[in-house]
Amino acid sequence: MQQIVITKYGKPKVLKIQEKENPRPAGDELVIQVSASGINFADILARKGLYPDAPKPPCVVGYEVAGIVESAGNDAHSNKIGKRVLAFTRFGGYSSKVNIPADAVYEIPKSLSFEQAVAVPVSYLTAYQLLVVMGGLKKGESVLIHNAGGGVGLAALDIARHIGAVTFGTAGPGKHDFLRERGLIHVIDYHTQDFLSTVLEITEGKGVELVIDPLGGKHWKNSYKALRAAGRLGMFGVSTVSGSGGGKILPFLRLLWRMPWYNPIMLMNANKSVFGVNMLHMFHEVDKIRGWMKHILKGVEDGWVRPHVDKVFSFAEAGEAHAYIEARKNIGKVVLMPEE
Repeated sequence: MQQIVITKYGKPKVLKIQEKENPRPAGDELVIQVSASGINFADILARKGLYPDAPKPPCVVGYEVAGIVESAGNDAHSNKIGKRVLAFTRFGGYSSKVNIPADAVYEIPKSLSFEQAVAVPVSYLTAYQLLVVMGGLKKGESVLIHNAGGGVGLAALDIARHIGAVTFGTAGPGKHDFLRERGLIHVIDYHTQDFLSTVLEITEGKGVELVIDPLGGKHWKNSYKALRAAGRLGMFGVSTVSGSGGGKILPFLRLLWRMPWYNPIMLMNANKSVFGVNMLHMFHEVDKIRGWMKHILKGVEDGWVRPHVDKVFSFAEAGEAHAYIEARKNIGKVVLMPEE
């Protein structure tokens, strides 16, 4: 089988295709012949040495795949062989074949292609945890979605529209028309507009009930200021660290220096809350994830979950795919396809 390996920390060119023996399933595992692998921004950080949870190079990253079940570790799961499935991987997703625990595998709805299916797991689960589980977004409330044109951003927009919330979103100008067509009500150009003053102006100084922010650092301070009373700030990434020079240590020092600190008394007096989401640290919560996925996949059938694939790259083009995402060119998901 083929794998895309981060051979060392560095630029996209450090991604190389390597051959490895085909995996064999053990116990409750399934082997999936991968048709599509999802790329997430965490993969970019891992390649740069800026993602502490990632294994050290040489390593294979990737959190989600879609494909066909090729074999099963025991007879209990033999009925899944030949099924079209999507699945989570705790790293290792940039592979043409993967071993996956059976409880992390879900049958793909008939309406979705493999490319569309792989756009579901990480983006929609992250958005669901942010908006529904921990954000408690209700009909008629307002939500500010930073990086609204990204994979999680589009997923959050689908969920917010389904709930009946008023949506605000930040994005570059090239993505505005697409986002309006997807239903984003208030589009904010982060290149030319200050999102905080824009939100406060539109809401007549009140702010919004929920902000979801993957940027980090001092950006979180203004996101917190954009909250009205009883508002919630959901943090789920630190993508700004990727654009910082200075090796691996200096960007984190800059991030810590600019990061806001929230104390309980301040939060009580402001009647606000802050929380964080990291799907990588949710893999042990199998029952929770399966419950959330059941709701999301029902949303596919009902038509309100609409995974959008921006572009598909071959395994040989993995470096180009990473560069494409780093340049903020994508709207929605970027997908890798094995060449085997």
